[in-house]
Amino acid sequence: MSTVLSMRASRERVRDGVPAPVKDWVDFSDGSGPAQVVAYVERELPPDGIPAYLAARRSGARSFVLWADEHRRERVATLVTLSANGGVATFQALGAHGELIGTLRREKALRGRGLRTRWTVTQPGGPEAVGFKGRIFWWCMWWLTFPVQLLILLVSIFDGAPGNEGGVARPPRRIKWRAGGQLPLEFRSRGNKLHLHAPEVDWRLGAALVVLLRTFGASSWDTSKK
Repeated sequence: MSTVLSMRASRERVRDGVPAPVKDWVDFSDGSGPAQVVAYVERELPPDGIPAYLAARRSGARSFVLWADEHRRERVATLVTLSANGGVATFQALGAHGELIGTLRREKALRGRGLRTRWTVTQPGGPEAVGFKGRIFWWCMWWLTFPVQLLILLVSIFDGAPGNEGGVARPPRRIKWRAGGQLPLEFRSRGNKLHLHAPEVDWRLGAALVVLLRTFGASSWDTSKK
């Protein structure tokens, strides 16, 4: 039985000019009962603050903390960017004492080694797990219907329809990671859930990964200017 991680994001960031308790969190479920909160998520800002973070973010850089509680008393893990350039970004997930939990690498479609965005996950001493965003079949279907979707979007804009997407279908987002013939990780776009199929996958690395994936999605949680 696989365990499941998912991120819940809130729009609340600042309260009366004072940082509020952390409102974004990661749920963990092993199927034995209700999902439990295992980490609270917050951007880790550089010395120059939010403007510097957002500027670096455009190149693919990301940085955030997984806290044990909403009041930031203890770190569970930290994600840092090792490099980000030309559509290829490499990240490290570090433990509470700075120890390496795992390495994550994102190669944007057409910038790395394929037509689809490639994600590589590696734990110390373990094999590389490689996954590609979306299945080729569904990408073909999405591109075939893209002209119709574009027309729907334009109509919704001129009609003043609520929402930003106007009913346009999202690109395929499911990712299956494979390593040595096994399927240790799987991200399912419905519910934005990451399934850990292999017990040897550190749940902290999984938590960092599901949060990182959400920063590259349409509903990015880390773009707030406050």
